[in-house]
Amino acid sequence: MQGLAFLVRGISAINWLVGQVLSWLALVCVLVCFTVVVQRYFFNTSTLWVQDLYVWVAGAMFTGVAGFALLRDDHVRVDIFYRPAPIRRKAMADLFGVVVFLLPFMYVVFHYCYPAVARSWGYHEGSANIGGMPGLFVLKSFIIVFAVLVGLQGIAMACRAILVLANREELLPPGLRYPTEDTREVH
Repeated sequence: MQGLAFLVRGISAINWLVGQVLSWLALVCVLVCFTVVVQRYFFNTSTLWVQDLYVWVAGAMFTGVAGFALLRDDHVRVDIFYRPAPIRRKAMADLFGVVVFLLPFMYVVFHYCYPAVARSWGYHEGSANIGGMPGLFVLKSFIIVFAVLVGLQGIAMACRAILVLANREELLPPGLRYPTEDTREVH
């Protein structure tokens, strides 16, 4: 059980760090978008690679922080049944959801996207727009990053659920335990 707790802490730390770093891309996205607006409306000019840049930055951010969002329990869920449930029922629901839905879906994403990403890296694919951004292959790699980080966080969720079902949740630090009514954050 100590190994499961260590795995949950390690995976959660990775996703927390990635989330902290990539969340700054939101600011980059806003600044680049602002630059496009200023270019277009004040200077009557437009640079296609800058227009590509803010879309690419947003794509990299949203795919890269998906595991962090799962760590924070920020993904959409039908809370009408989940929220009032006892912790053990939440753990059973999480374990079932991860094993039956999340991990198989992440496998499908990884399995079917990897050849396309590898092919894109093979010829250093760039934007389809003339004068657009080079390096589309880097952006496409974030699909793989998405599948890996969300899959890893799913494994951490499953391990956390197993610890709860085995009555060993105390092995986890308070921030990684299931929230109770008195510790739940308001989002």
